[in-house]
Amino acid sequence: MKHSAIIVVVVVAIALASGSLFVVAEGQQAIVTQFGRPIGEVRYAGLHFKLPMVQDVHRFQRRIVQWDGDPNQIPTRDKRYIWVDVTARWRIADPLVFYRSVHNERGAQARLDDIIDSVVRDAVSGHLLVELVRGADYTPPSGVRDEVIEFEGEEIDVDNLIGREEILANILREARGMTPEYGIDLIDVQIKRINYVEQVRQRVYERMVSERKQVAAQYRSEGEGERADILGAMQRDLRTIESEAFRRAEEIRGDADARAAAIYSEAYGLDGEFYAFRRTLEAYQKTVRENSRLVLSTDSDFYRFLQNANR
Repeated sequence: MKHSAIIVVVVVAIALASGSLFVVAEGQQAIVTQFGRPIGEVRYAGLHFKLPMVQDVHRFQRRIVQWDGDPNQIPTRDKRYIWVDVTARWRIADPLVFYRSVHNERGAQARLDDIIDSVVRDAVSGHLLVELVRGADYTPPSGVRDEVIEFEGEEIDVDNLIGREEILANILREARGMTPEYGIDLIDVQIKRINYVEQVRQRVYERMVSERKQVAAQYRSEGEGERADILGAMQRDLRTIESEAFRRAEEIRGDADARAAAIYSEAYGLDGEFYAFRRTLEAYQKTVRENSRLVLSTDSDFYRFLQNANR
């Protein structure tokens, strides 16, 4: 009997000891409750004690937790219906407040659904689509100057619009102001994807194609202008080269003709009769053709030259 009593005592002691010890892992924090009422919190990893069968332990993450919302169809300020897909990062800042307000991470995700979706819807509906899709580093396409956005019959300079980064910063600030009452610290909110609804997408594509064609036409026009300038300069240079070459050729031909005339004059000056005879032969050569008859008088120079040739 004594041995049985000892065994029972040992078993009970072990059960009480195991029920009074609990471990909080690295990256976790815990709330200790007694009959459902929070009585303490554990923020550090390690071995801890509690009253067995009276107190319970509720563990929560200390690490950053991801929140992903469902894509929502939201109209922008300029009445463009788009799908907006948002993600966020958060962590439990005050586990005691967290447990009392939302009880667990599932409750926190549901509460963030309400907060973030509401803030994102207000932000999207309060801004133009161009502000939601353009970043701070946006630059207009090459060749496009003074880009203007039309809205409700008025032209808005793009320099007066805010970018996506500023909108997200405003969303984070608005949503973060609502989360401390739930023991939640909202770290970041980002838009994962923005897409047009099907009814609008085709018109947007057509507008994009039209804009690209306009830019291409501008490039093509500038290219044609450059081509005309290059061809004009080439033709002008070609005419200058041809004119200079023609002038030089005429100068060379004139010098050659002058030298030839001087040589002929010097050669013919040595024998005047020979020169007269040659000029006569040249004249007959130009006037007498095939099957022609030449009638000479006895007193003609050519007849005289022929007579002298037989001597």
